[in-house]
Amino acid sequence: MGRRRGSSAVNKLFAWVRRQSIKVKVFLAVTALVSSLLALKLLVKDHSHFFVASEAIHVSGIAVLIFKLTTQNNCSGLSLKTQELTAIFTAVRLYCSFLMEGDIHTVLDFATLVFTAWVIYMIRFKLRSTYIAELDNMPLYYLVVPCAILSVLIHPYTQHSFVSRILWAFCVYLESISVLPQLRMMQNAKMIEPFTAHYVFALGIARFLGCAHWILSVYDTAGTYLYLLGSGYFWLPMVLLSEVVQTFILADFCYYYVKSVVNGQLLVSLPPV
Repeated sequence: MGRRRGSSAVNKLFAWVRRQSIKVKVFLAVTALVSSLLALKLLVKDHSHFFVASEAIHVSGIAVLIFKLTTQNNCSGLSLKTQELTAIFTAVRLYCSFLMEGDIHTVLDFATLVFTAWVIYMIRFKLRSTYIAELDNMPLYYLVVPCAILSVLIHPYTQHSFVSRILWAFCVYLESISVLPQLRMMQNAKMIEPFTAHYVFALGIARFLGCAHWILSVYDTAGTYLYLLGSGYFWLPMVLLSEVVQTFILADFCYYYVKSVVNGQLLVSLPPV
């Protein structure tokens, strides 16, 4: 009974939010974001842990996909193009990580790349008959080409080679929009099966933690963190913008995911465009 009352109260809250104007919804979203950032700042002292947690959650999300493909022998609802974009930016970031860092991030990137390559192999060859290509209809060059151009124009200024700096910028920009084909596919299908929903929700949480790292770092340094890389005045603001963009891209889906979970539904339904 208590659980039903709790679910009913949450459903009423969702219904109330849905009735509000765009301005009110934006205000509520910003308030929730600021409150979450404040809670993270108070609870976690070392903000670098957010990046590690973000990458670990991403790996966990892909592990959910592997479980789905292994147990159900079905890849319906999964975007091959998002997985290919993930493999591209992870491979680039792994190369840059070997040159620049060589730490726990390198290990997590390697795990992400291996898992993603396995998912791509399963979709392309083992489970191709269950892949719905007509719903996965966002051209990759719409995303890759602008990121490549932007990385040449705006990239970090460090002691590393010019090519390495461009590659690092490219993977940052591409990661921020790599989920778009998956979201487009889900919007085309209108209904998302559970494992795909869990995966995308994990991406949303991972991106929020990455965004939190940058925002709190800027706050803690009173804005000077934006200009730490020599003359690369536009680089860190662009990184922050990329994180914010990806967080807001996923925020809408996360809203409907939480709403479906509260309602006890196995499938996440999206509203018509």
